[in-house]
Amino acid sequence: MIKAILIFNNHGKPRLIRFYQYFAEDMQQQIIRETFHLVSKRDDNVCNFLEGGSLIGGSDYKLIYRHYATLYFVFCVDSSESELGILDLIQVHYILQEVVMGGMVLETNMNEIVAQVEVQKPHGEGGLSAAPARAVSAVKNMNLPEIPRNINIGDINIKVPSLSPF
Repeated sequence: MIKAILIFNNHGKPRLIRFYQYFAEDMQQQIIRETFHLVSKRDDNVCNFLEGGSLIGGSDYKLIYRHYATLYFVFCVDSSESELGILDLIQVHYILQEVVMGGMVLETNMNEIVAQVEVQKPHGEGGLSAAPARAVSAVKNMNLPEIPRNINIGDINIKVPSLSPF
């Protein structure tokens, strides 16, 4: 089970914080600081999995993270979660961040989105081909110049209602 999702910059400033288990606010701040301290001191070439810190639950919990450009994406999970599944989820979120930010569409040109994702990847990775196949397929198959009527992402099918012209 996911206990928390933490996204912070290279200086430890939180950008998105979601706790799915209750912690008092002062404890949340301590968890954020400890988590940043644990992941920021690690080299980019080492494993992206850590045993949870003492505040988030100890050895039964894991920190699964990715460092992209200026952001750390950290998931605090218990031992029942798949590490590779969570890494896939982080990459999907990262790709969506290139398309939408603050509720506004930033970019609809597929070539530009792919180029920006490639530019911000650390050297030595397999490029966009290392991303989960379903997420890449979904982004590539989006036809954004016209309003989509059906959105299919893997096994999920979303029907978009018709909007009347202004």
